[in-house]
Amino acid sequence: MRNDLTRFYSTAFLGVRVVASGSLQHVVSTVKDALDDRDLAQLLIFDDSTGKQIDVDFRGKTDDVLKRLGEPSGDLPGTEVNHQSTRRVGRPKLGVVSGEVTLLPRHWEWLKGQPGGASVTLRKLIDEARRAGEKQSNLRESQEATYNFMTAMAGNFHQYEEALRALYAGDLDRFYHFIDDWAPDIRNHIKRLAANAFPEGNL
Repeated sequence: MRNDLTRFYSTAFLGVRVVASGSLQHVVSTVKDALDDRDLAQLLIFDDSTGKQIDVDFRGKTDDVLKRLGEPSGDLPGTEVNHQSTRRVGRPKLGVVSGEVTLLPRHWEWLKGQPGGASVTLRKLIDEARRAGEKQSNLRESQEATYNFMTAMAGNFHQYEEALRALYAGDLDRFYHFIDDWAPDIRNHIKRLAANAFPEGNL
């Protein structure tokens, strides 16, 4: 469980209807005050970043429930691990750190012929690779979150399997077509989760 509950976005469903959305703290407080114990027993809360269900113990008063949410489940609260290695010789004002790169002669020849020289070209290549990797990572995470939520809430819906195939095939039009007649709140939440699940050319 994340320690900062105000930044942990989630959505609560009662049946096929959204009853609260926002930070986990807000959602839990809202449903605890608005619903009776019978409805709370049927309530499903989902992590918007992963599409996975969040188990919440609603026993006691609202403050008791929120206190249990803040209890650690692996990581100690307030603990930060610094993985940054000690900087070596470089230009601190620019944040440049020296290092060693081993390349073949043809690679060095090509780099030396690029505008700005080898260092500038290498930095540009790395930045481009990072951006491409981040886009691919976001796509996979969005697909996974969509899959998790769909499996939990729409696994018995009409054309569920067809929608999943369209999701992983990157076919946005077919995906929207297959979920079009699903319960509105579930359909709209799926679209939110799938916002980054398709290649840019399909958006």
